[in-house]
Order: sequence, then structure tokens, then C-alpha cells
Amino acid sequence: MRFHWFLPTGGDGRDLSGGVHGSGIGGRTTRTSAGRPATLDYLVQLARAADSLGYDAVLTPTGAHCQDAWITTAALITQTQRLKFLVAFRPGLVEPALAAQMAATFQHLSGGRVLLNVVAGGSDAEQRAYGDRLGHDQRYARADEFLDVVRRCWTGDEFDHHGWFYDLAFAQLREPPRPVPDIYFGGSSDPALDVAARHSDVYLTWGEPATMIAEKVARVRDRAETLGRRIRFGLRVHVISRDTAAAAWVAAERLIAGLDAETIAAGQRRLRSLESVGQRRMLDLHGGDTDRLIVGPNLWAGIGLVRGGAGTALVGSHEQVAERLQEYAAAGIEEFVLSGYPHLEEAYAFAEGVRPLLG
Repeated sequence: MRFHWFLPTGGDGRDLSGGVHGSGIGGRTTRTSAGRPATLDYLVQLARAADSLGYDAVLTPTGAHCQDAWITTAALITQTQRLKFLVAFRPGLVEPALAAQMAATFQHLSGGRVLLNVVAGGSDAEQRAYGDRLGHDQRYARADEFLDVVRRCWTGDEFDHHGWFYDLAFAQLREPPRPVPDIYFGGSSDPALDVAARHSDVYLTWGEPATMIAEKVARVRDRAETLGRRIRFGLRVHVISRDTAAAAWVAAERLIAGLDAETIAAGQRRLRSLESVGQRRMLDLHGGDTDRLIVGPNLWAGIGLVRGGAGTALVGSHEQVAERLQEYAAAGIEEFVLSGYPHLEEAYAFAEGVRPLLG
């Protein structure tokens, strides 16, 4: 198993009452102040903690709700020693040859510490706010061609490319990255699975029950194997781990204690308006019902009441969380991208309580 942590560039806190909320109208969001703003000082503190605690990398998100991932992580290179940066970005908002050059520059300056999380985009409304008018399936088709161009750039050879979305003449990256960064890719729709099978080194999925994860892993693995490829699999999930299960569940309930019915309903409307198949799968686990938040053994969906993306958390004693992680490993998961609120404290709780149990 390999363990990564999450860099909360949209702000952090001890509960879910702050941060990003949505009106459900056109996918628009309103922002309230986070309990712990994503200042450079705080992100440096968290990155250094992840570095010293032995996490392999930190995932930095992308989107209108957070700081730019490239700039944020570049600011952290000299503040860390061995930690890698899993930089999320969206094809279509940057040209592929430039993205290839940016990744190569990051790799040179950091001593080989960049990984790439390619996000096709889950919301038509947010993409339009950036000037991108492609729909869901078209975005995945573009991501497919985008990654073809990026990988050709990384060979260092000069080439022409004439495709549906990009047209390049005499393209060449004179200093290719060494090593070539691993590409992480997620998505639950058929177009997403096809792109993942063709291009990803690691396929990422959100924290569904282990049986659902095993089924998805098998589907992606089969598609990759037909192309002669072998890819790894990663799980993006929150953790709330304590010395006792009772203490962990108290901490989980505290996260959502400040959410009233109107806030939850608004969050569910906003999330239901998104085109992401993976997001719908997250929402269908509980349907917005606060009485249905335990969706599997030690798997709690309270975060998904108002937050998009990874909406579940492994909740329990250190021993219980370790057992659930081993079950996911048996289902084919090799890498875990973890997080918790607040992220600094939970990074320590997991590293000191759960990691020693996993060997």
C-alpha cells in the first residue's frame, strides 16, 4: 500500500459548516469563510507534516473553489524534502504542449516530485465559467487526445499532430521530464473508463463499499489489459480514526452537527445538478437522508451531504480502519489518497494510529 494525503487549498476546519455551498441554480456556488484559511503558512505546515510523517504525496485539487494547484505546489517545493505533489488540472484550460512543458519544468525543479491528476471536469456550468463549452462526453474525448499529445511531447521528438481538438506543427519539448510523471485519472462513465484504460498509470475512484470498488477495478483492468496495459488503482476517501470507535463516531457527528436541513437540501440540489457519473454514485449511496449515512462497514457518507467529490469517510478505531483498508487492498486498491478535518490533525492521527498496524 502507498498512502497520500490531501492539501486543502480551498480552506480547512473542524466541521463542514464553512467553505463552499451551492444554491443549486446553474451549478453556482456561494462561499463562506473557512474556519482555517488556506494561507501559505498553513499549507507549508501541512506539507511539512505530510513529508515527515511518511506520506508519499499530497493531492492538490482543481476548480473554482480552491487556489490554483500548479502555483500552490510550486511554492511548496523548497519547503519539503521527499514529498511528491499530485497536481490536479483540467485539459482544455491549458494547451497540451504547454502542460507537458509545465510538468517537465516542475519535475526538473523539484527533483522528480510531480505526479499529475488529470480531471476532465464534472460540471458544465463551472467549465463554461472558464470559457470551456464542451459537454461531458466531449471533454473526455478531448482528454484522450490531450494525453496523446502530452505523452508524445515527453518523448522529446519533434512531431506534428492534427486532431479534432488540437493542431500542432513542429512540436518538440527539448527537455523532457525525467522520470516521466505518473498520470492519475478518475471517472465512472464509460468514456472516462476508456480514457483511464488508455492513459492512466493509476485509476482513482471515490470511497464506495469494497464490493462496488472490486467491480469497478475489474472493469477498468479488463479494458486496460485488452490494450496491453497494466495500471494501478487508487482510492480517494476521508478517514476519522481514533483510539476507540466511540470517539471516532463522536468526531464524525461533530463534523455535520452545524448543518441544518435547508443547507443539506441546497447542497444536494447543487451536487445533483452536476454531470459527473461518479458524483451521482456518491449521492445514491445515501440519497441525502441523514438516517442512511452508514453505507458500509465503518463507511460513513456524511461529508457527501454538502461537499462534492469524495463524500465518504472510514470511521472507527485505528484497528477497524486498518481492517477496512486491507479489504480495499484485497479488492485491488494499491494507493490511498486520504484526508480528514482538520487535515493537519487527521494526518497525524492516521500516521500514528493506523499506519503502524499495516506494516
